[in-house]
Amino acid sequence: MSRKPPEPAAPQALPGRADRLLRELEWKVIRRLDGLLQGDYRTLMRGSGLDLADLREYQPHDDVRHIDWNVTARLATPHVRVFTEDREMSAWFLLDLSPSIAFGPEGNTKRDILTGFVGVLARLLTRHGNRVGAMLYGGDAVNTILPPRSSRTHVLHLLHGLLTPDAAPRHGKATELHRLLQAGLATLRRRSTVFVVSDFISTPGWEKPLAQLAQRHDVVAVRLLDPLELELPDVGLITLRDAESGEQLQVDTHDAAFRRRFARLAAEREAQLRDGLARAGADTLELSTGDDLTDALLRFMDLRGRRVRPPRAAA
Repeated sequence: MSRKPPEPAAPQALPGRADRLLRELEWKVIRRLDGLLQGDYRTLMRGSGLDLADLREYQPHDDVRHIDWNVTARLATPHVRVFTEDREMSAWFLLDLSPSIAFGPEGNTKRDILTGFVGVLARLLTRHGNRVGAMLYGGDAVNTILPPRSSRTHVLHLLHGLLTPDAAPRHGKATELHRLLQAGLATLRRRSTVFVVSDFISTPGWEKPLAQLAQRHDVVAVRLLDPLELELPDVGLITLRDAESGEQLQVDTHDAAFRRRFARLAAEREAQLRDGLARAGADTLELSTGDDLTDALLRFMDLRGRRVRPPRAAA
């Protein structure tokens, strides 16, 4: 759907803008999460340490990569390895900033949602002594790599990069998300928690490097979406614009048959995307432009908690 390009911000205003945004996130989101979670953010970085702590029977939502096949074969019951938590791990954000991320309602685009999500998680993690790094992909290549640091100033630096408007919108070339994931594979040597934040509107080929990344790291695929990408409302004549190519097409949404075809094709893409994410073996969080960020983070932490919560002792 057509969308007016954002007005370029004055470069000198961006550092102050990043600070204002982070203060707003700290007040509206992080403060609320503190009250609801009582400071327990351990599930954000769930990686495996190097020391084996225990073996126990496999439970639903356990990571199948932790199954001990020798013990499983000997006892004829699936068992998983339980590791001590590695406090030295870092978190990385692999961020897709390609043109399709600009889609969404004014002031609440997919890029706005990405920026808020990254700002909250980066501040939560650094506030508890963890380090965060980031790789920013603009659609052609990884343009920026921020090495892991653990200060509030570092989070501001990251937000500054996300708030800086692109010098010139790129059109005519499809996003190749596999480039970002391959850059992550080449750069991230030590096991980390990795948040891949994207709408996954890309040429094929991202599934394999995402699966490879998930084999080496604790990967969370954060999928950004807007409801209008799934179903068109009946609002008459509108102009649809492909954010990647820049091509425009005028359509009549009064046409019920057209809306049904659009919804069917969107559902097919959804099924393919979700299948690819599932096969990659990464945790998945969906963030819609209509979501409340705090509620979405609570859903995510609940999922992570259920994946690692030990089984209850038998009565």
